[in-house]
Amino acid sequence: MTDAMIRFEAVSKVYPTRSGEVRSLDGVSLEIRTGEFVALRGPSGCGKTTLLLAAGGMLRPTSGNVAVGGESLYALGPAERARFRARNLGFVFQMFHLVPYLDVLSNVLLAAVPSGLAKDEAEQRARGILGRLGLGPRLGHRPADLSTGERQRAAIARALLNQPRLLLADEPTGNLDPANEREVFGHLREFHRAGGTVVVVTHGNTANEYADRVVSMEAGKVIGSGGESLRALGA
Repeated sequence: MTDAMIRFEAVSKVYPTRSGEVRSLDGVSLEIRTGEFVALRGPSGCGKTTLLLAAGGMLRPTSGNVAVGGESLYALGPAERARFRARNLGFVFQMFHLVPYLDVLSNVLLAAVPSGLAKDEAEQRARGILGRLGLGPRLGHRPADLSTGERQRAAIARALLNQPRLLLADEPTGNLDPANEREVFGHLREFHRAGGTVVVVTHGNTANEYADRVVSMEAGKVIGSGGESLRALGA
């Protein structure tokens, strides 16, 4: 059996509208292996963010099954799914989603609440992660006092606090300049090299330098799943 971190089985997501149904996902079947770095690419509206949210247990499909680490996410009740998400998944978003009135350290420590991580251990971890991400001198600063690159690094630190098995990132460099873009992808690669699984939604080509595989989507379907390593091919 394939060692799949994520398995999508005939996953569809349909939204009813006044003018008819909008099919965001259309029978997607896909496996992402444990320890793989995958980039999801495609035009706006192709369904890639919907697929990422389904993998994160945040958007129930209309039909089909989503399993993460062998656990069927939507067979779990809401509370169980939230606990599973907190203990196994980390999320990084384009808009950072930092709480504006909290400092960097407090923003990162928010991730400890749903996971049940002890306060002292959580703070020790948070300080260590922020130090590795170059934010040690910025622990007491609020998001408004940070550069955009620093805000995204703080968001990455929050995603890593609970030592997730899987990191899901939705356009994590969409607001960044090229230098900060490469820095963020470098941190994602470090997580990957340590054994973590990474799935990134992206429009750009920079991810090709870091990903094992690019999965292309169009109109709610997977149209290419890149069977060989891009880096092995020198792409």
